[in-house]
Amino acid sequence: MGNPNVGKSVVFSRLTGANVIASNYPGTTVDFSKGNMRIDGKRVEIIDAPGTYSLEPTNKAEEVASKMLKKADVVINVVDATNLERNLYLTLQLLERNIPVILALNLWDETHHLGIHINEKELETLLGVPVVPTVALTGEGIKTLVSRIKEAKINEKIKSTSEEGRWIEIGSIIGQVEQVKHRHHTIRDKISDSTIKPHTGIPIAIGIIFCAFWFVRFIGENLIEYIFNPIFENLYLPIVMRLSEWLGPGIAHTILIGEYGVEIDFFESLGILTTGLYVPIAAVLPYIVAFYFTLSILEDTGYLPRLATLVDKIFHKLGMHGHGIVPLFLGLGCNVPGALSTRTLETRKQRFISATLLAICVPCMAQMAMIFGALGTHGLYYIGLVFLTLTILYIVIGLILNRFIKGESPEIFLEVPPYRRPSLRATFKKTWMRIRWFLKEAIPYLFFGVFLINILYVIGILQWFGNAVSPVMEGLFGLPGDASIALITGFLRKDLAVGMLFSLNMAPIQLVIAVTMLTIYFPCAATFAVLIKELGIKDMVKAAAIMVGVAIIVGFLLRIILLGV
Repeated sequence: MGNPNVGKSVVFSRLTGANVIASNYPGTTVDFSKGNMRIDGKRVEIIDAPGTYSLEPTNKAEEVASKMLKKADVVINVVDATNLERNLYLTLQLLERNIPVILALNLWDETHHLGIHINEKELETLLGVPVVPTVALTGEGIKTLVSRIKEAKINEKIKSTSEEGRWIEIGSIIGQVEQVKHRHHTIRDKISDSTIKPHTGIPIAIGIIFCAFWFVRFIGENLIEYIFNPIFENLYLPIVMRLSEWLGPGIAHTILIGEYGVEIDFFESLGILTTGLYVPIAAVLPYIVAFYFTLSILEDTGYLPRLATLVDKIFHKLGMHGHGIVPLFLGLGCNVPGALSTRTLETRKQRFISATLLAICVPCMAQMAMIFGALGTHGLYYIGLVFLTLTILYIVIGLILNRFIKGESPEIFLEVPPYRRPSLRATFKKTWMRIRWFLKEAIPYLFFGVFLINILYVIGILQWFGNAVSPVMEGLFGLPGDASIALITGFLRKDLAVGMLFSLNMAPIQLVIAVTMLTIYFPCAATFAVLIKELGIKDMVKAAAIMVGVAIIVGFLLRIILLGV
């Protein structure tokens, strides 16, 4: 157990070797993790509890941590050695519960950089429990920690007291064990200050975000051009063509490869073995790899908590606080973890607004890859129109929902960790875990979507629906009637739906309207299912009604503004 941003999950990973993502912003440890290790030949279970500042819960994460404590045999209390005073409040609460405790004094290397000197032996004497200095990132002190776990004990001298009493006790302890020597600000200190002050931090944030997405696009496009496209075109296409000849015309060919007699196009054929494989692996995965690699670097350097602090004032006007940036950022990779991370927001109002804005205005990396694919050949101007529209919507809808949704939006309480050099090994490990999760989630849904779309196409339902809705699509939005088929597909898989627009030969402005509406009107089926779980049926129905209403209004307004008719 420990406060957020103290390296608790990294300590857990060191102890167990389990695949645990270590992050520097709140949200990733809301769901606890389990792992196993051996102590003196005996197998024991280790649980990574959610980060908490206190055993008096103020949000869901702290509620989970407090409940899990009741089942603990031993508590490894991970403490940020650079901020001992704040961390010791939870330590004293743990000692008051009469549970065996051992203290991991983490970030020990940072104390030397900051001029902080802690007498860990004296601290051990005062607390009456083992204290072990650790540097979880490098593994320093972890072996000693494991060897001393059996020494964890109850300090029977510490009795339950008031909040004021604990702070008095903490003050006394700090005075005896800690000394802080004066040191001049280093370049790293000056950079840290400049990235959190609004007048310098906001321009820096805009620059970092722009560079991050340029980096994602650069890596993604090069992976597609030099690795994935050659593999599919030179190695995989001949195999598919031979299979096509062997299958001949029929339903099996339509489902597996696409319409018989038509040249195989990995974007437009809509077969399970053509579009079903190409879209997630060759068109989307390269951008996913690039995005999660970049996100891992931003997390491990400690920049994301600064970004949350910078945008706190803006997000309060939208009915949330700075933590609202977390679902937004995760949603840009995949909407499902973005939706799951809304649970870290304290109130129903915040969670509803965050989830609704995520579903309407935040395209996942899979969909962004398709937007770049659909509009990239026409120029960045048209791509910019889509993202400008979504940004304006995020702000406008947030302002409206904040005004009309009842409930509270409490202040942010966020610990900003120091900047740290990211571990390349940890970054690659984290990126691989997230890519593996994406492949596990994305490909089954895409296969199912392609299969279902083909069945609906073969029996004529898609054509019938397209004809029925055609007058509305043409009259209200200025789009071809067949674009309605893409809207149905979008519920199953939005990136696939955007891919279907390629075959309609629309003008660039029409594509802007179509992909914007696709982003707005519904999340994919996986995100939809998660939102039902997180919000409940009643709130999800409200959110869905808002999505449909906004999609119709925005589509109509874009038609008037962009097409002028």
